[in-house]
Amino acid sequence: MLLCLDVGNTHIFGGVFRDDKIVLRFRYATHQLGTSDQFGIFLRDILQLNKLDSSDVTAVAMCSVVPACNYTINHAISQYFGVEVFNLKAGVRTGLNIRYKNPAEVGADRIANAIGVVNAFPDKNIIIIDEGTATTFCAVNKKKDYLGGVILAGMRLSMEALSSNAAKLMEVDIKVPPTHLGQTTRGSVQRGLYFGHLGALREIVSGLKKETFNGETVTVIGTGGFSQLFRDEKIFDIILPDLVLQGLRIAYNYSLESMQKVKSVGSSA
Repeated sequence: MLLCLDVGNTHIFGGVFRDDKIVLRFRYATHQLGTSDQFGIFLRDILQLNKLDSSDVTAVAMCSVVPACNYTINHAISQYFGVEVFNLKAGVRTGLNIRYKNPAEVGADRIANAIGVVNAFPDKNIIIIDEGTATTFCAVNKKKDYLGGVILAGMRLSMEALSSNAAKLMEVDIKVPPTHLGQTTRGSVQRGLYFGHLGALREIVSGLKKETFNGETVTVIGTGGFSQLFRDEKIFDIILPDLVLQGLRIAYNYSLESMQKVKSVGSSA
């Protein structure tokens, strides 16, 4: 089995694949990571609770945007699973052509998402919108070129900024409001968060389609925790909740195949 971990600022999103089928998904609060022992025990426990044997985990793939967590997680995997973590990052061979001016700046989660879509939708122009702590947009063309993207504050981050910096504003439930007009402070904040974000999504998607793809057909993919909120707004052509995990699985398999080819060439020489 392959264990995949997407280490984000708010959550660690994990999944377990048996062959190419995902058999378990879980989330763990990043700020509660603790020690390598705590995280290693959590992983073993979550597998056991779902009737999966930790000894069947033969490989682990990870993408992380929280460098401070990387040592702890890598050590936990080594100690409790006895394998070395495949860390996805810019520079790892993935079959994706990164056209960013500085490829090292591209977040590992964005690379994983892009790998996932070029394999699921070959020969298509794609815009990926990942609704997490930050909302990220990634543009990938039909040649598998990662062209760049856009980053803005996610909905929860925007809410926390308001409540932290405005004395009379509070944290609210993030949900789809029934109307544009709020008649309480809480309702007004909810509407501002939702419709403000919706407007940003529409404007950025429209601009990317015109400027980056010159009016060619583009498939818009939604992923991340808050993407479901906009399911009925005609922003996304499809929502793929497991996109980052699928991208990690594909990247790991690609890396494994590449290593096997190198070994084969070396032995034949």
